[in-house]
Amino acid sequence: MAVVYATLIIKGKKTIDQVPSLIRDQVKEILIDMDLPE
Repeated sequence: MAVVYATLIIKGKKTIDQVPSLIRDQVKEILIDMDLPE
């Protein structure tokens, strides 16, 4: 699920604040791993 949210953030459909707090850290890690800002 974290990958789905990361993809939505990259596409501009969601922001990090819209990610459920339970997986927010995972999403941040995915974005960092992809050399992308949050």
